[in-house]
Amino acid sequence: MRAVENALGITIPDNARLVRNLISGIQYVQDHTIHFYHLHGLDWVDITGALKADPAKTSQLAQSISDWHNSSTVYFKGVQDKLKSFVQSGQLGLFANGYWGHPAYKLPPEADLMAVAHYLEALDWQREVIRIHAILGSKNPHAQTYLVGGMALAINPNEESTFNVDGLASLIKYADIAKEFVEKVYVPDLLAIASFYKEWTELGAGVGNYLSYGEFPNDSVSNTENLFLPRGIIFNKDLTKVYPVDPSKITEYVTHSWYEYKEGNNAAKHPWEGITNYKYTGPKPPYQFLDTNQKYSWVKSPRYEDRVMEVGPLARMLVAYAKGHPQVKAAVDGALKKLGVGPEALFSTLGRTAARGIEALVVVQMLPVWIGQLAANIKKGDYRVFDGAKWDPSSWPKEAKGFGLFEAPRGALGHWVRIKGGAIENYQCVVPSTWNASPRDAKGQRGPYEQALLGTPVAEPDKPLEILRTVHSFDPCLACAVHVTDLTTNKSIKVKAV
Repeated sequence: MRAVENALGITIPDNARLVRNLISGIQYVQDHTIHFYHLHGLDWVDITGALKADPAKTSQLAQSISDWHNSSTVYFKGVQDKLKSFVQSGQLGLFANGYWGHPAYKLPPEADLMAVAHYLEALDWQREVIRIHAILGSKNPHAQTYLVGGMALAINPNEESTFNVDGLASLIKYADIAKEFVEKVYVPDLLAIASFYKEWTELGAGVGNYLSYGEFPNDSVSNTENLFLPRGIIFNKDLTKVYPVDPSKITEYVTHSWYEYKEGNNAAKHPWEGITNYKYTGPKPPYQFLDTNQKYSWVKSPRYEDRVMEVGPLARMLVAYAKGHPQVKAAVDGALKKLGVGPEALFSTLGRTAARGIEALVVVQMLPVWIGQLAANIKKGDYRVFDGAKWDPSSWPKEAKGFGLFEAPRGALGHWVRIKGGAIENYQCVVPSTWNASPRDAKGQRGPYEQALLGTPVAEPDKPLEILRTVHSFDPCLACAVHVTDLTTNKSIKVKAV
């Protein structure tokens, strides 16, 4: 949306901005919480330890860090019994895969049981809070109401078939549910678990360069700099200086990717000129091995000023922290104080994981603010949510190009579009996992994943739990990062819009 709006000079209505912020905001909160408990938590939590826990001591531990209502001995005994039934049945279900009993696990059994209980609670919780997407976006995932020029969400407080006062009341209810869980469960669990793994503040640092496009606009101008979470770049872990982002300095290499540029594999192309041309005759999957001296990845290698950049919650929180963002600074300093570490601890695997929780806390506290602003607009009679003045392609210039900068939960997401004769001539996107999972470039520079893994101790090479901790801390999504290609015809997939 932002790329086309930028190309055509469209400014969306304020209500559309707020609806988009709310959809993105609850996505951040849900996504980060799911990541912590369901995608990354069991890298730190040993299921077998939970079986040995004393439920009474687990209750004491839980109540010492939070006043969350589900903290009784009876509650934790029930969770433990459920877990034991999984084990005794031989069908572990959710917990079937894992390196249980691995020597790298360090939590006491009571912390394991507490985390497993909240893992199960989070499954139900996330299903509830994401109903905000159903209200504002018709479905989750992939909200259906986004339009160039605004949102396809009819607003009228006096009509039952539109978004009305009942919708506002539901938004408030689910935002409150989200806020309570993040404040009383997610963040306390995160800090409690992190306190047993402080050595991981010295592992997984990676490249030390961080890119954030910034997110949650405070005004409706495409690619505005007026953002709740600020835009900026940090080089070499230096928090004393935040540099501005210049999208013209972004390029992509395919030196070690299974694509080719006609200019040669060592060329760097800006996304506006980008192509996805698969033409590789080497070994096809499944692979016996990957030769990192050759092409070895479906992911391209984005670079900023030819530098490797990390993107994601850590990048966003570092940029905001370095810029003195009041909510972020308070949340970060509070977490660092509780853990007894300094800001340098953020440049790590554990820092990456902590940043995700800190961001969830900061964003969930903004949801009621955006809901209040939307309610105030409606109260004064402003129901506008879409500007169709430039919807007719006949009114567009013969040629136009634009870009849209967005921060997805995983990190910086850029879209570049060139429009000619009312149709898209070229479109490229550079997504978060493309930045973080990028292979080496023409200069041999490793991508963030590769760099972060250097020096990682591995207790049991055939059970590389420590490797998973660092890779999972980035929240990888290779399905997002790769490009779709037909291996039979070597053609990219083409979509015709009617």
